Amino acid sequence: MTPEALARLHVRAFTHPRPWSAQEFTQLLDSPHVFVVAQSHAFALGRVIAGEAELLTIATDPDRRRQGLGAATLAGFHETAAARGAATAFLEVAADNTGARALYGSAGYDQTGLRAGYYKRADGTAIDALILSRALPLG
Repeated sequence: MTPEALARLHVRAFTHPRPWSAQEFTQLLDSPHVFVVAQSHAFALGRVIAGEAELLTIATDPDRRRQGLGAATLAGFHETAAARGAATAFLEVAADNTGARALYGSAGYDQTGLRAGYYKRADGTAIDALILSRALPLG
């Protein structure tokens, strides 16, 4: 997927926090540590540094949710991260994002930290960010 296609899908998938622009995707993908796992209606963007993989964002077209695309993309992220030398993966997710939390829980993630009031909603509400992590199989 091109940075423009990633940005279009991100806009469809996210309203909070704000979606990322094509320029932001381009800048991230310029790093040798950053990689994308993409299908036509879903993608995961991550980076591996010093044996840790960070899931930067994952998006599925809202019209294609509940079809296993998010789980397949997340599995691809794990495989690619392990192949790049990561032993663990981590991410942050809004405490009120029940769909994403269910996906991550089913993929073996556990809460390892909390950023209180990290996300700010348009109405001014502060939402905690949960830090989740899991071990990766040896690549």
